[in-house]
Amino acid sequence: MTQQHSSRSKPLQTLLGLGIVVLAGGLAWGASSVSSEAGYGGVGPNFLPWVVSAALLVCGVLCVAHALTGGFRELEEGSGDERAHWKGFIWVSAGLLLNAMLITTLGFILSCALCFVLSVRGFKSSEGQLDLRLQAWIKDSAIGIAVAAPVYWMFTQLLAINLPGLTNTGWL
Repeated sequence: MTQQHSSRSKPLQTLLGLGIVVLAGGLAWGASSVSSEAGYGGVGPNFLPWVVSAALLVCGVLCVAHALTGGFRELEEGSGDERAHWKGFIWVSAGLLLNAMLITTLGFILSCALCFVLSVRGFKSSEGQLDLRLQAWIKDSAIGIAVAAPVYWMFTQLLAINLPGLTNTGWL
């Protein structure tokens, strides 16, 4: 790997910092269009986007400052492969795309569980540990449901945010 394409490249580090600053600006621009009327607790719905925007701006400026004054400090070497693992990428991409396509049909819990199962296949594939046995599919499905169900219930029952469900009960 050449130095100009390395994560230690000062121009790339500066570009990364500038990208974070631009992202902060985009988020601030979006936050400016959100109503600032105070809600419960005295803060409006635009409070959190402004906080995140400010934090990103600070991080971006610090990244640029570090890049311009010697580069990122104590940067570890990357642990990944030199080349992309396309089979893993396909598994994870399939999970994300199927989640987006099926969320209104299967509901949030099952579509997210499916995304989890396929993503696990992709990550394990990249480590050379792809397990296609039925037992692995069942185990990962159970874990996916165990992760997605509390998230669904928290959003729908506690926060009153509508997410697509499999039934109209609000619990599945």
